[in-house]
Amino acid sequence: METVGEAIGEPGIPNRAGVGLKPEHYKDILATSPQVGWFEVHAENYMGAGGAPHHYLSAIRERYPLSLHGVGLSIGSDGPLDVGHLQRLRALIDRYRPGLFSEHLAWSSHDGAYLNDLLPLPYTDATLSRVAEHVNEVQETLGVRMLLENPSTYLRFSESTLSEIDFLDGVVRRTGCGLLLDVNNVQVSAANHGFDPVAYIDAFPMEHVGEFHLAGYDAQTDEANQPLLIDTHDRPVLNDVWRLYRLAIRKAGPRPSLIEWDNDVPAWPELLAEAVKADTILTERRTNSHASAG
Repeated sequence: METVGEAIGEPGIPNRAGVGLKPEHYKDILATSPQVGWFEVHAENYMGAGGAPHHYLSAIRERYPLSLHGVGLSIGSDGPLDVGHLQRLRALIDRYRPGLFSEHLAWSSHDGAYLNDLLPLPYTDATLSRVAEHVNEVQETLGVRMLLENPSTYLRFSESTLSEIDFLDGVVRRTGCGLLLDVNNVQVSAANHGFDPVAYIDAFPMEHVGEFHLAGYDAQTDEANQPLLIDTHDRPVLNDVWRLYRLAIRKAGPRPSLIEWDNDVPAWPELLAEAVKADTILTERRTNSHASAG
């Protein structure tokens, strides 16, 4: 299965920092042409036929590589995938020729009702088979290799028989898809479930990772006064996530790395500064690798 970039005969996303594209920043980006490696958009925000979103996205796509990130496919749903949604995704891929396409290991629909959340799955053989069938259908319909993102979770299922890493690795083996490693989601889930995030990164199959995500979280406590982290995407990346990212980059090598900031969106210079931090880490990794090789 080809990546999106390979399927359309052009390179994919560079191994640099990218930024989630927000309407608040359209004009700043077009006016200043900042030194950003690429932009990512949520596919569902561009499924209309035209209007201002497509006008600005088309102009930005002329200057920058683009990644398409879905939030509504409901890969983990018990029911069939929405064929109409898949066709709209195919139309976006044909129109904008993104270098990457990704979705979440989650479900968000049931019996035709769509929920405003990305909900967790039990990690069982039956769920693995269903997710693999859905991923295969997505890749066959879109004609591209997709990346599947590890979730941030707030509960675990007692019936789970597989670890999250084994589950993701199983999907890759059955479908040939790639993985999107959201480092912030690792930190959030580790705190909420009491596992070691460093051990998770150490065990993750980095050879399948095509992209990293970085974001901010909100630290709260639950009714038992235990730590509860919420994946809010409304603030800068926190230091513990940067540390995990450095570890992941040391293990995987440079990969396209996205700064996600979806709520309480800051002014463009603040968001750009986060991308510069990620680019600096990527540059350090490349420099150290070259020095070791020499």
